[in-house]
Amino acid sequence: MQTLAMKYPEIKNYVGGKFVSNTGERFLEVVSPIDGTLLSRVPLSTSKDLDEAVICAKKAFETWSKTPVKERVQVFFRYKTLLEKHMAELSELVHLENGKTLDEARAEVEKSIELTEFACSLPQLVGGEILEVSKGVECRTDIHALGVVACIVPFNFPSMVPNWTIPNAIALGNTMILKPSEAVPLSSIRIAELLKEAGLPDGVLNIVNGDREMVEAICDHPGIEAVSFVGSTKVAKIVYARASASYKRVLALGGAKNHLIVLPDAHPTMTASNVAASMSGCAGQRCMAASAMVGVGQVDAIVEGVCNEARKVIPGVNLGPVISKAAKDRIEKYITEAEKQGAKILVDGRNCVVKGKEKGTYVGPTVIDFVTPDMSVAKEEIFGPVISIIRAKDMDEAIRIENANPYGNAAAVFTQSGGNARYIIDRVSAGMIGVNIGVPVPREPFSFGGWNDSKFGAGDLTGKSSIGFWTKLKKTTTKWNAEAKTNWMS
Repeated sequence: MQTLAMKYPEIKNYVGGKFVSNTGERFLEVVSPIDGTLLSRVPLSTSKDLDEAVICAKKAFETWSKTPVKERVQVFFRYKTLLEKHMAELSELVHLENGKTLDEARAEVEKSIELTEFACSLPQLVGGEILEVSKGVECRTDIHALGVVACIVPFNFPSMVPNWTIPNAIALGNTMILKPSEAVPLSSIRIAELLKEAGLPDGVLNIVNGDREMVEAICDHPGIEAVSFVGSTKVAKIVYARASASYKRVLALGGAKNHLIVLPDAHPTMTASNVAASMSGCAGQRCMAASAMVGVGQVDAIVEGVCNEARKVIPGVNLGPVISKAAKDRIEKYITEAEKQGAKILVDGRNCVVKGKEKGTYVGPTVIDFVTPDMSVAKEEIFGPVISIIRAKDMDEAIRIENANPYGNAAAVFTQSGGNARYIIDRVSAGMIGVNIGVPVPREPFSFGGWNDSKFGAGDLTGKSSIGFWTKLKKTTTKWNAEAKTNWMS
C-alpha cells in the first residue's frame, strides 16, 4: 500500500545503461521536507552491486577513453540542450526532494548548465604540449584519463554537485560510479536518463545508491582509481584517510564556518541585504552560507538592517525547509544553547510551523547578537538559516576571530574602502573571498575550493584546475636525427 502512495517509482540503481534492482533488502523512504510527502524508496545497495557497476565501468572505459575528446564533448553539448529543455521538471525535482524554493532550484539547474558549458570547452584546454628541447629532440605531454572514478555527493545540491564532477570527469575520458545522497536520489536518476538521451554510451555513468556502507565500499574498492566527496568535514576526513589508504587519488570537500567581516563604512542597505540572503538562501544548507557576521566597531544600524531583511524571509514562501526533522532539532538546539550562554536572539526562527505544511521541517531565519567566539554557535557548522553576530573592536581582531576557526571555505568583507578590503583579503585564511558579496562562489572557469578543514586533497573538482585531478600526464621524449649535434640536453 505504501508503494502505491509514492509520488515516484521506487529508485533503482543504474548500471550499464539500465535500471537494475539491487541485491540488498534494505530500503529508506525518500520524504519531501516541504510537507512530509512520501516521494519514493531508495535501495541501500551492497558491495556486490558496486562490483557489478565497476565491471561495467571498466569495460566502457576501454572504448570511451580512446574516443577523441572532441567527440566526447558532443555528448555534453546535447546534454546542455536537454538541461535547458527540461528546466522546469528538473527544478521541480530539486524543490520536492531537497526543499529549496522553486527559484533556488532553478538557479541550481542553471549552474549545472554553466558547469556543462565549461566541459564543452575542454578540447581547447587539454591539447598537451610539445617543444624541441634540443636539436632533433622533442619533449611532449599528453593528457590521459585515470580510469573508473567515483563521486559521492551530498543532499544540499541534488543537481549542481553531481554536475560539478560528471561533465568534466567523463569528458576527460573517465567512466564513473555516482553515489547520490540517499535523501535526494531523484535528481541523479534524471541526470542519467538525460545523458543517455544525449548519447552517452552505456556503462560510462553508473549510479549505485546506498548509505555509509556504500561509501566505505567505494573507498576500499580496488577497481576505482579516484574518489571525490562533498559533505561534512567529519566524514570528509574519514573518506580522505580511508580512500588514500587504498592508494586512490582523493579530493574531499568538507564543511565551513564562513565569516562576513562588516566594517563601519559598509554600504548599509547592500550589506544588510547580502548578509541576510547569504545566511538564509537555500535554508542555510550550503557550505558557502554566511554563518558568522563579525561587526567591527559601530555597526548597530547594519545589524538592525540585517534583522529587517531577515524578517522578510518567510518560511514556506521564500524560505524552504531544512532537510529533515533531525536537522531542524539540531539547529534549534544550537539557538537555545546560545541564548542560555548569554547571546541575544534578535530574530527567532524556532518552533516554526507552516500552515498547510505541518509535517514540513522549517526553521525560520535567526539572527543572534552578542555571540562570543567560544560559544558552540560561533565555532561549529550549523547548516541552517542562522547567523551569529560577533563584535570586534578593529580589523585585526576581526581577522583573528576569522582565522581562529578551523574551516577555510569562504570569507567576505563589506566596506567601501579598497585599502581595507585588500588588508583583510591578504590576511584571512580562506580559499574563496568576497568583497561586498555574501556568497563568493567563483564562476567557471574559476575553480571552487576552500582551505584548511574545508578541503582534503589537492586540486579542485570544477574549473580549469579540475583537469589535473581527473587526468594523468604521459611525457614522451623523441630523437629521430642521429646526425644531430649532441649536448647534455640530448
